[in-house]
Amino acid sequence: MTHAHQLKEALHTLKETGVRITPQRHAILEYLIQSMSHPTADEIYKALEGKFPNMSVATVYNNLRVFKEVGLVKELTYGDASSRFDFVTTHHYHVICETCGKIVDFHYPGLDEVEDLAAHVTGFKVSHHRMEIYGTCPDCQKGHH
Repeated sequence: MTHAHQLKEALHTLKETGVRITPQRHAILEYLIQSMSHPTADEIYKALEGKFPNMSVATVYNNLRVFKEVGLVKELTYGDASSRFDFVTTHHYHVICETCGKIVDFHYPGLDEVEDLAAHVTGFKVSHHRMEIYGTCPDCQKGHH
């Protein structure tokens, strides 16, 4: 998936969850997506302070926390070093209503390990995985169809 596409998906997720997209948030996300090094909040701040002179490290942290809550970013803690932040790439799964066929995106960063394990056990070089969850959407539960 290209960086531009990842950014577009991420912004879409924020919109869907009602998070306002400020220029700073946009820039932080973009930086996370392009950076393959799992940056710390400090590194992100240093990289962007030129563009946003009135931004503080606290602002960066708060935004990272927002991203983390909607499942776009994982916080990686190694011992007592400062947290590193990782843009979650394999992040969305589909929940599908069996009654009306509606498909809802569902963000769950926890399944990345599945690929590693599958590769380890089978010797496959894993490219990706899909997971679909089926059920009845809230509208259909209320009989609104």
